[in-house]
Amino acid sequence: MSCVPVLLLLAGVILVNGWTDAPNAIAAPVAAGVLSFPSAVILAAVCNLLGVVCTARISDAVARTLYSIADFGPQALTALTATLSATVLWAVFAWRFGVPTSESHALVAGLTGAALALGADRLRLAPLLWVGLGLVLSLALGVLLGRLFRRRLPRRRESFYRRGQVIGAALTAFLHGAQDGQKFLGVGALLLSLGRGHDSLPGWASWVCALLMALGTLIGGRRIIDTVGRKMVTLDARSGFAAECACALTLAACTLWGFPVSTTHAKTAAILGAGAAPDGRVAGSLGLAWLFTFPACGFLSFFLVKCLIL
Repeated sequence: MSCVPVLLLLAGVILVNGWTDAPNAIAAPVAAGVLSFPSAVILAAVCNLLGVVCTARISDAVARTLYSIADFGPQALTALTATLSATVLWAVFAWRFGVPTSESHALVAGLTGAALALGADRLRLAPLLWVGLGLVLSLALGVLLGRLFRRRLPRRRESFYRRGQVIGAALTAFLHGAQDGQKFLGVGALLLSLGRGHDSLPGWASWVCALLMALGTLIGGRRIIDTVGRKMVTLDARSGFAAECACALTLAACTLWGFPVSTTHAKTAAILGAGAAPDGRVAGSLGLAWLFTFPACGFLSFFLVKCLIL
């Protein structure tokens, strides 16, 4: 099997990430009217790019954690094809209903399903448990830090916190690039190592990754922003800034510790912690979508591997 179709699938996953995950970084300032949607997308694209480039030079801990989950051997291209296909299908399905999903955990579920389809001995439990710990940690830290910042931030002029939200959104977008961009570029390097025998990516790969995320956000990001920033909870400038700070700290800590976590989970948890009068119905629908991500993507990937090896 050629690696070219799988690279195209990877581009599709990055594009869908722009629909469903990247918009979370800019949800609060857009919902609060601090930034227009086009301005926020440009900000997110630039900061995503910087996050990808800077983190790739410092550490690849997140990528190594994610892709040490399974040893696919000679069936690696088949497994990655199934994993990326399952990720795209699930993300588009969830986006259709305005539900933000995590491509990180969709990838984990897909890799797990593909490994089980090829044999349970292909799966490595230690990195899988590390991913699960990162999921719990990102949600708990997001909520706790969101509440802490909401209570501790001093009363200042609204204009102060509106400017702060822009800085916070930029930092969150940077850290989104540090997390998800690193994962996607890691998959690209893995594919090149399978197809050509080397794993070095061209210098423009990070630009393509960031631009695909930005294009995805322009195409469909409004649905996610409406769900997270408007429907789920009420945010003013101060609570929005608290959510930005909480999310940024959560993502930074998890990235440095090598946890593959989701901007969707961290930002949603931070907004729930910092906001007022959360809508239980909307929050519940998000929780169900996250809960079903693992079995849905795992089953899809398992099924696709079985079909491809027939």
